[in-house]
Amino acid sequence: MIALSQSRLASLSVTALLAVVLSGCAPFGGQTEPEQPADAPPGAGGAATTGNGRVSLLQNLGTDGPLRTLNVAPDGRWECIDCAGDGVTSTGALTDEQRERLQSLLVEPALVKETDEIRGYRVTCIGSLTSSLLTSTGLITSQDCPGEERPPVAEEIMLLLTQNTPAELVGG
Repeated sequence: MIALSQSRLASLSVTALLAVVLSGCAPFGGQTEPEQPADAPPGAGGAATTGNGRVSLLQNLGTDGPLRTLNVAPDGRWECIDCAGDGVTSTGALTDEQRERLQSLLVEPALVKETDEIRGYRVTCIGSLTSSLLTSTGLITSQDCPGEERPPVAEEIMLLLTQNTPAELVGG
């Protein structure tokens, strides 16, 4: 009975993460569809990504840890809400090179095969850092668990985001 309720709790945590993103949380003053410059190359901030090139990284440490949210706009601006678990919201911007790399990863065809739905992903570890990327291809979840392999394109996206923002790749 305990294992069943812990499994439900972990499932509810992932569901809660998704609900927060889908509830209309738009970073940077509620702007949902920023216009692309006329001279922007085709696919820059492409329509093939969530919210016209947006990506969100949602993290939860354990079953009762705070929800950490990183939202990145197509222009590379980011807002990190409670990323260190201390209630602080910070903002910044990726460099042009980082932004271009992120946008190319978001339109990588292999990313479609990494969604939770395609992989049949289920949260298996209790008490670990659960990270979920929300992209136009869908939700891609992984955990900081011994032996769990992260999908390769999603891993590159998470590395880029965690190395250049206050978000973390592993639980601490």
